[in-house]
Amino acid sequence: MEISRFLTGQFLLAMPGIGDSRFERAVIAVCAHDSDGALGIGIGETIEGLGLHDLLEQFEIDPGAAPDAPVHFGGPVEPRRGFVLHSTDWGGQDTIDVGGRWALSGTIDVLRAIAEGAGPSQWLVALGYAGWTEGQLDEELTRHGWFNTDAETSLLYEVPAAERWAKGYAAAGIDPRLLTTDTGTA
Repeated sequence: MEISRFLTGQFLLAMPGIGDSRFERAVIAVCAHDSDGALGIGIGETIEGLGLHDLLEQFEIDPGAAPDAPVHFGGPVEPRRGFVLHSTDWGGQDTIDVGGRWALSGTIDVLRAIAEGAGPSQWLVALGYAGWTEGQLDEELTRHGWFNTDAETSLLYEVPAAERWAKGYAAAGIDPRLLTTDTGTA
């Protein structure tokens, strides 16, 4: 079996000392990665003071029985654009399958379905995304920047955002406190 060099359906964990404050302790769910570039949704940080009910209100959607879940900071690109990462038991007009592990939807129909209690069984909402141009992520993976893991999808739904970075490393059997931020030559 050929192993793909692409990371769709995996998680990127920021290495200690990544050198970009926007991504310190970041956890990115990679939703698309191919020879043209990559797109991921940040799941390691929530937006303080913003919940699902606030978003639903902006779209004049009655929240119904939907919990007022936190909204995640998906990334610095298009921070007003919304995305829902969710289980594969629901699909809408623009839903894409992410490596058979989860799905990604970016239109209002998924929010309506969640509010009506007819949406996916598991989900999280994010604003913005992280994007890489052709070859950019591949190059960043060769430097001290990102660690990729195929941790269980429970990292998305069952672990609080603030704990995902440490739990992602733990799932890979790594204690991030032991990782050095220095590089050198031998």
